[in-house]
Amino acid sequence: MSDTDQPRPEAPATPPAPPPGPDRIVPGHLLVYALASLTFGLTQGLGNNLVAANLQAVQATFGATTNEAVWLTAAYSSTSITASILLWKLRTQFGLRLVAKVSLIFMVVLSLAHVVVTELGAAVILRAVAGFAGAMLNTLAFLYVLEAMPAKHKLTTGIALGLAGSQIAVPLARLVSPSLLDIGLWPQLNLLELALSLLSLAWVYMLPITPPPRAKVFDRVDAISLPLLIVGMGLIAVVLSLGRYYWWTEAPWLGVCLALGIGLLTLLVLVELNRERPLVNLRWLSSRDMILFGGSMFFARFVLSEQTTGTIGFFQNLGLLNEHMTGMLWVVFAATFAGFILVAPINKPENRAAIHMVALALIAIGAFMESRATNLTRPQDVLLAQALVAFGGAIFLPPAVGWSFAHTLRWGIQHLTSFFAVFLASQTLGGLLGSAALGTLVTVREKFHSNQIVESLTLADPVVAQRIQQYGGTYARVLGDPALRSAEGSALLAQVATRESYVLAYNDLFLVVGIVSALLLVGLIINQLVIRHSREQTA
Repeated sequence: MSDTDQPRPEAPATPPAPPPGPDRIVPGHLLVYALASLTFGLTQGLGNNLVAANLQAVQATFGATTNEAVWLTAAYSSTSITASILLWKLRTQFGLRLVAKVSLIFMVVLSLAHVVVTELGAAVILRAVAGFAGAMLNTLAFLYVLEAMPAKHKLTTGIALGLAGSQIAVPLARLVSPSLLDIGLWPQLNLLELALSLLSLAWVYMLPITPPPRAKVFDRVDAISLPLLIVGMGLIAVVLSLGRYYWWTEAPWLGVCLALGIGLLTLLVLVELNRERPLVNLRWLSSRDMILFGGSMFFARFVLSEQTTGTIGFFQNLGLLNEHMTGMLWVVFAATFAGFILVAPINKPENRAAIHMVALALIAIGAFMESRATNLTRPQDVLLAQALVAFGGAIFLPPAVGWSFAHTLRWGIQHLTSFFAVFLASQTLGGLLGSAALGTLVTVREKFHSNQIVESLTLADPVVAQRIQQYGGTYARVLGDPALRSAEGSALLAQVATRESYVLAYNDLFLVVGIVSALLLVGLIINQLVIRHSREQTA
């Protein structure tokens, strides 16, 4: 990248396509750029996942409740959800190298500040700013791997490799956390983020890429549209992040945030529909193809939420920590990475429907396998199921992104901002929506199963009476009063009932994911049969 690239006076309103890459794949050249891309993806992915995977350490550091600690992840998501759109316009107008340098230097400063901060409110503000600064990393992860790809491989192999880093960061965050927490709590998590930010900055300085042409893309109306988009989507992200913790109907401010967010986005729609060069082309986004793309991205994030909200949450409710799930997490990591590597060479337009069918089938099978869990289920019992879900989720993403990116280029380079809006918003918003929906499902179904179990527990049942007596007997050496021992036995029985109700609730979650995947598989098969029939009729 050259520091001397200057904006051309006659630059068009929107930038032309970047220049093609090399004529063929050079293994050493590709390896270096792929490592840089992987570094950017890991830096971005680990940033928020390290916090989400270690909320107990966050609580211990700041003396916070669970609801207060979750504000850290909510703040990060609220800014990262739309920051990439603004950064895309900034790097188009002011140059990729300058914006990348400023963003990563900002990331380094923020990581240093995280290490010394001791107040939760300040940490929440820092996480919000980090969400904005880290958004550039997603773009760099794509651009660096595409730099080493011939033009014919950019939308196939390049897309798959560009997505890998941010996705494998999810299990990797929980794998490295125990070792980091052995050294210290919150500061050690941020020292890793600091190290990765410095390494990313070094890649930008040492490894050049062809800078996309610069052009003037800002206009006066952006001063209205951008704040409406950023604040509106940010408020909705906060609601989705915190709704199941504060509970949707219990905290009035959640409703206020949701109403305000929807109101601001409505104003954005009114503004954008009357712009000559809209920030987000709403008419194009409402087309059938882009709705399908957005839906597929939402589904992908929904399924990936099954691993964090579902499987991880299930074992956490059984009292297991990250270090107890190491074997399972390594399997998830390996399956995810293998999925991206194996799908890369076959990620071609003619194979995309078949790849999606295989992905949906694997996800459905894995989810159905997990839906028969008991309180005796342990991580080693779900290795195959988790491998199937992780591999299916990994091979699902690249075909969808590659198809939509090619579709965007056919419509015109001016739609790239709208494409990034859909892709990045669906990734973040889809993950938040998936976690919120599945987490809410678990809470609701736990209450249902708890009521069912408690109704059947009566002292008139000799088995129940015997179980209370057995539980109370564990206190015989410290409690001489039979009535107190009976009360403690009843409390222990209630804890067992709650545990069992959560096991059943998580089984319902896995079952829902399996059913949704199976229904989408059936829908995709029918769609392909209809397309084939139409082609035969017109042939």
